[in-house]
Amino acid sequence: MTSPTHTSHTGTRTGRRASASTTSPRPRIIGILNTTPDSFSDGGRFDSTDAAIEWGSKLVEAGADFVDVGGESTRPGAGRVSVADELARVIPVITGLVDLGIPVSVDTMNSETALAAADAGAEIINDVSGGLADPEMYRIVARTGLTYIAMHWRGHSDSFKDTANYNNVVLDVRNELKSRLAELIIWGVDPDRIIIDPGLGFSKTADHNWALLGHLPELASLGHPVLVGASRKKFLAPLVADDAPADYRDPATAVISALAAQAGAWGVRVHNVEATKAALDVWSAWENGRAE
Repeated sequence: MTSPTHTSHTGTRTGRRASASTTSPRPRIIGILNTTPDSFSDGGRFDSTDAAIEWGSKLVEAGADFVDVGGESTRPGAGRVSVADELARVIPVITGLVDLGIPVSVDTMNSETALAAADAGAEIINDVSGGLADPEMYRIVARTGLTYIAMHWRGHSDSFKDTANYNNVVLDVRNELKSRLAELIIWGVDPDRIIIDPGLGFSKTADHNWALLGHLPELASLGHPVLVGASRKKFLAPLVADDAPADYRDPATAVISALAAQAGAWGVRVHNVEATKAALDVWSAWENGRAE
């Protein structure tokens, strides 16, 4: 990924500006780093700054292009955290990773956290609410000039079951993302810095998730790169064992990463970077073989 050097909008820190360019030979790997005590897969493992920074470094060593730092769990039924708590969890980690030269995205629905992360050197704002959770988010995104990931979202985790109703999930998600894109542009966000995410598992059943994965090119027809976030999610459990630990879903996640690459995805967001990198390396070799 090409990321020219820039000065942060406040002038307090410098870093690379992430690009939404689609010229990479394979999807970008976004390594997940949860600093929360209650995330569904790894809650509590990295709730100290030092442990989180160490794990972020390992994600990059394993092949991650970015480390996505989040301080609020969005698993079904999770409660909200205060902005103060979120800031205390993520900003020291982002600062430490950036000081090591590691590209960082911030996973947040809060504009205040997004702005602080930008000041700390984050390159991407990854907002699972697509801007719907905080009316100030689009203004902050435009102000920072950072790349913005707008995910399809219909409400907080306590409403997932009630909002998983679609006439045609692919068409409905596409149209709702299209509305988000239009509003982002009205607020002055650079269209070339917008990435979309279908929001697998958010107000969606397993059938909805598979339908969206099977129709990624239709989402990409909106003219923006697509991020796929399927890692360890519950809809993969029947492929291994419903009662198995979440990391048993890593092989299925890696296969989805390779299939997402085949479908033209810009990036994949995963817990197990090593497994996904291996899958994408196989896909790249396969594609190179076809070109011979």
